[in-house]
Amino acid sequence: MYKSLLEKINSKKANIGVIGLGYVGLPLAVELAKKGFTVTGLEVDSKKVESIKNKKSYIGDIDTKDIKELVEAKRFSATTNFKTISKLDVVIICVPTPLRKSKDPDVSYIVAATKEIKDNLQKGQLIVLESTTYPGTTAELVLPMLESTGLKASKDFFLAFSPERIDPANKKFTIANTTKVVGGICKQSTELTAAVYGSFTKVHKVSSTQAAEMVKLLENTFRAVNIGLVNEVALMCDRLGLNVWEVINASATKPFGFMKFTPGPGIGGHCIPLDPHYLAWKLKTLNFYSRFIELSGEINAKMPEYVVTKLADALNKKSKSIKNSKILVLGVAYKKDVSDMRESPAIDVMYLLNKKEAKLFYYDPYVSTVKIGNKVMKSEKNIKNISKYDVVLILTDHTCIDYSDIVKKSKLVFDTRNATNLMKSSKIVRI
Repeated sequence: MYKSLLEKINSKKANIGVIGLGYVGLPLAVELAKKGFTVTGLEVDSKKVESIKNKKSYIGDIDTKDIKELVEAKRFSATTNFKTISKLDVVIICVPTPLRKSKDPDVSYIVAATKEIKDNLQKGQLIVLESTTYPGTTAELVLPMLESTGLKASKDFFLAFSPERIDPANKKFTIANTTKVVGGICKQSTELTAAVYGSFTKVHKVSSTQAAEMVKLLENTFRAVNIGLVNEVALMCDRLGLNVWEVINASATKPFGFMKFTPGPGIGGHCIPLDPHYLAWKLKTLNFYSRFIELSGEINAKMPEYVVTKLADALNKKSKSIKNSKILVLGVAYKKDVSDMRESPAIDVMYLLNKKEAKLFYYDPYVSTVKIGNKVMKSEKNIKNISKYDVVLILTDHTCIDYSDIVKKSKLVFDTRNATNLMKSSKIVRI
């Protein structure tokens, strides 16, 4: 059974299914199809399925041309019919893993996807979980559900975990050149999974699914803690009357022992704000208190309030208050050059400004509408008449915006991302 499946994978004759066609699943499905596999996307959102059927991409990193070519070549298709799982050789789960309001992991999407697989599980299949989750999920949650069918892992089917490493809008490191970490519940599961991902990138094998799950959490906890540190340094520099960007850039000239992180209005995206809490939650069940995670989370969560306070001070020097001031927010996506709004700190900043009765406007070429509380706002069509605003607040530093022109035409600019780097103007206030 193992040899037969391995041969299918190596010869590209294996039929592969990807559950969840979002920011992680769609790039993976496209890359596998490009390498010659026949790939089926399984998705509960009928709009995404229709988009694929119409040969159109709905994610910035994926070119519609690629979708069109793969669909027409019959190497990629999408469906809402999960019974299709029974005809697949490999099934990869790429569903969301949000947090509940209590900061506990919400694995309901993983459970729902696993149930669909369980209901259609066949002998000789390989199941791979990519969704970020706490160490133990694959072995303690997914495995028992699949074995409740009467089929046995490592004998009748294979199971592994491989953490997703997608960085939207990153042109340098894509799914095709970023090493994939794989860990199976047995050696055969690991080897089969390595063969799948090895078809398009380098693979690093670890000893277990738990180790692979921990890899992802370490990566993003490392980032969250270091962002928390540099955000606190920004607060320190503000008290000391220092330019934090000057200090960071000078520190970054050291070729060893320093890695550059930058402050901002908070942290966003699906990974960094959430993943450390998955680890913290798991450790609490083992009576271990993760102090670095808790502290960095606290610092990062307070950055939107700091931004609003500093903005109020900047307006005060112009004899204005936030109330009734015309404020244009530049960029609301969680990072530059993407449309992704997940956990964007811009939402928190705008919510606080709205509560203080600012006359709020925003411009983002990637995001047409945004909801602040119960209010739905539309992006300004252009930013030609920039002088009519009391302040321009840069929350996301999209590269398509001419910041020198913004500074030239604005009354006041509050730059939280150092988009105005090297510009010297009394109009500019930085975080």
